[in-house]
Amino acid sequence: MISALNRLVDLVEEHLTEEFDVDGLARALGTTEYHLRRMFSSLAGMPLSEYVRRRRMTVAAADIVRGEDDLLSVAVRHGYGSTEAFGRAFRGVHGAGPRDVRRDGGPLRTQPKLRFRLTVEGSIPMDTRVVDHPAFRLVGHAAQVPLIHQGINPHIQQHITALPHEEHLRLKTLGDTEPGGLLQVCDDLDPSSTEGNELTYLHGVAVSQDTPVPDDLDAIEVPAGRWAVFRTAGPHPQALQNTWAATATEWFPSNPWRLRPGPAIVAVLERADDFSTATCELWLPVEPT
Repeated sequence: MISALNRLVDLVEEHLTEEFDVDGLARALGTTEYHLRRMFSSLAGMPLSEYVRRRRMTVAAADIVRGEDDLLSVAVRHGYGSTEAFGRAFRGVHGAGPRDVRRDGGPLRTQPKLRFRLTVEGSIPMDTRVVDHPAFRLVGHAAQVPLIHQGINPHIQQHITALPHEEHLRLKTLGDTEPGGLLQVCDDLDPSSTEGNELTYLHGVAVSQDTPVPDDLDAIEVPAGRWAVFRTAGPHPQALQNTWAATATEWFPSNPWRLRPGPAIVAVLERADDFSTATCELWLPVEPT
């Protein structure tokens, strides 16, 4: 995976002023565009699209400062059809417009070319199992919420607390397959995993495919497939979020599995009364590399 990410970075440099085929590269490297984008955003701390925008504007800034060409020529060279569109992108990265930078020489915010390297970590083993699971349903109450990487997501918290206590009890009685108990489900997550992007959050349970679903509940159909299940315990949600991050930095690079499209599921096995600590299982859909 490290070599695949570095090849992706090289491809960005080779086609910095034009569109390029991420899917074709992924297939040539024996992986998928979905997994490649997910791993890039997890390890780089930004989506691939944002990295490309920053690199384009870094190179464009050199053309602006040199002052050899008019602004329209620079804009077209870097893939923009107008000076207005180019100016917005330029200001978004550097905090100043191209005319100001040409006059004053700055300010400039440089995005260096990324290079991924393997760091020897993993001194703490990850408690993981790989499960073959038949098709099932996730049923419960769904809402559209923004993605938040660190800390408690207040939108999810508000969605859960708005449900009456009796509804939690009813959902528990419906669950009849793994993952067990009340579940926190994130679906329709963009591969870039950009913070703030909307996803579908479902508070509910897992049921067998032939289990009737009440009309007042939302349902997500989950096809048969393999899942990597990570067990985590400690301060909540920090321990869970740290484990989620470690799947990208440690587990996937050192195991013959990759992410496939599908929901990410958190099963809370045990928790303190105030939810300050919890033991959870993180279920991620995977396939062999």
